[in-house]
Amino acid sequence: MSAEPRINDRIRVPEVRLVGPSGEQVGIVPLAKALELAQEYDLDLVEVAATARPPVCKLMDYGKFKYESAMKAREARKNQAHTVIKEMKLRPKIDPHDYDTKKGHVVRFLKQGDKVKITIMFRGREQSRPELGYRLLQRLAEDVQDLGFIESNPKQDGRNMIMVLGPHKKKTEAMAEAREAQAARKAGRQGDGGEAAADDAEDAGDGEYTEDAEDTEDTEGADTAEHADATHDAG
Repeated sequence: MSAEPRINDRIRVPEVRLVGPSGEQVGIVPLAKALELAQEYDLDLVEVAATARPPVCKLMDYGKFKYESAMKAREARKNQAHTVIKEMKLRPKIDPHDYDTKKGHVVRFLKQGDKVKITIMFRGREQSRPELGYRLLQRLAEDVQDLGFIESNPKQDGRNMIMVLGPHKKKTEAMAEAREAQAARKAGRQGDGGEAAADDAEDAGDGEYTEDAEDTEDTEGADTAEHADATHDAG
């Protein structure tokens, strides 16, 4: 069944409740009269409430109406913010350098308004020392407490221990700030084509972490560097 409203001669009722082009109530008129008025105004007669008795029809430029509706829907999708869950994997005996690198990624994700699933991976004898993972998760949560909070407390999941951090900043706020910062950078480099090209490439790279997606888990890790860190930890 088509979702398109009936218009003009596709309307098959004896009379309609007519609304004028400016929203004024014309009243109940015969269909022939309504079509005549549509021709006089050079507009379309559009059925806007088919289930009413009699149906409600409005005089409008239907082509313009469809175009404006499509543009509004497109803008709404553009500004829509979807919750994204990133994943960061750590080992309980992670060295300080790797910890700082992983923490940096978590900070970036939280600043972007994304949730972060932190997974501690236990191997071998480490499985008998769950307190190591718990302390590491608590340390990380304290280090980023200005940007996020513990949404899901640490819990054991097989050989892993999992905690979820939620951002203090809403996704829509983070997206707006990112757009403002990008606009400011572009405005500041007008006239310098070389810097503009370099910054545009940088902006494109930033998009790796800001794509819209449904509420899912990034089980592949944040990026290639993070995968390398996990391999290093396993070693």
